Amino acid sequence: MFLLEIALTGLCIALVPLTYIWVRGDADKFRKLVWVTTFLTMDLVMFGGFTRLTDSGLGCPDWPGCYGTASPFIAHAAIHAAQTLMPTGPVSMSKAWIEMIHRYFATAIGVLIITQVLLAWIKRRSLKISPWWPTALLLLICVQGVFGAWTVTLKLQPIIVTTHLLLGLAMLGLLGWIGARLTPVAAPVRDALRWQPAAVLGLALLIVQIALGGWVSTNYAVLACTDFPTCNGQWVPPMDFVHGFHLWRQLGLTSNGEVLTQAALVAIHWAHRTFAFLVVPYLAWLGWRLRQYAALRTPATGLLLVIVIQFVTGLSNIVLQWPLLVAVAHNGGAAVLLLLLVMLNYRLTLSRSTPSAAVIFPAVGA
Repeated sequence: MFLLEIALTGLCIALVPLTYIWVRGDADKFRKLVWVTTFLTMDLVMFGGFTRLTDSGLGCPDWPGCYGTASPFIAHAAIHAAQTLMPTGPVSMSKAWIEMIHRYFATAIGVLIITQVLLAWIKRRSLKISPWWPTALLLLICVQGVFGAWTVTLKLQPIIVTTHLLLGLAMLGLLGWIGARLTPVAAPVRDALRWQPAAVLGLALLIVQIALGGWVSTNYAVLACTDFPTCNGQWVPPMDFVHGFHLWRQLGLTSNGEVLTQAALVAIHWAHRTFAFLVVPYLAWLGWRLRQYAALRTPATGLLLVIVIQFVTGLSNIVLQWPLLVAVAHNGGAAVLLLLLVMLNYRLTLSRSTPSAAVIFPAVGA
């Protein structure tokens, strides 16, 4: 019964954006639905980061409900008993609400994606994309749901939580790709095609960096190094990569069940920080070079701007001792970077079918 209540809650939330899309005067409502879902999915990724950063991942220690109910209101007695037993533990009323709001929001996103799938198959003859794209998205969110359940049942095991984060970003990237395919844009000049391998490499480097950042976050290793550019006063501090990057283990423990050492946490933090010195300059160079093409200038400029914001928020996490707002903004910045690189890669593919585009959009300042 409580599963139906959670589903109905998600449906009610989804009706708000669906009503907005319906009453808007946009001729292409499917495209509007995709972009609204993309925006809300990015919000969900950020709220997932907020849930993790506030230690609310086990605010309701079962799934998909809260102590077998659809709401922390109903589970008030059980939550109060758990908090009384462990006042500093993972369960409290505020954490339970944060966790359940995240689940309600995720359910609403699922409703929006199901709507996309239904519309895509109904209007498959008139749509600009294959209905298999939204169907793949639906399959992806189902897998995401399974990892969401494992996140709770396996007690925030780092590899599960990190995979859950990456799947959420994969959903966001796929939505951005579908939205880009549905949105008419000017194709870049054919000469821009030579930058496609560099853009694909940039996307790959960003994904690795996001994975490393997720590993830092899920292992709570942000403050393993408390200064910058050195780490705890050393340029090369003692590090334990073997235990730090052993994937299948419990939170805070080694694969042998021993407490994870500071050296292992430093290794996790150091890997993410050091890789940033490769990713940030590369993406900045890529964005600067792609700005020469009129059809790529807006996303390329956005890429440069967000890179600066990411560097500042990442540094602030260390210097300001991991303030919640800055940490959430850093997560959101990674999601925006992913979207921008997906859009740049898509627009570069358009240059394949533009034989005379150089006449229409000449390169500027090449």
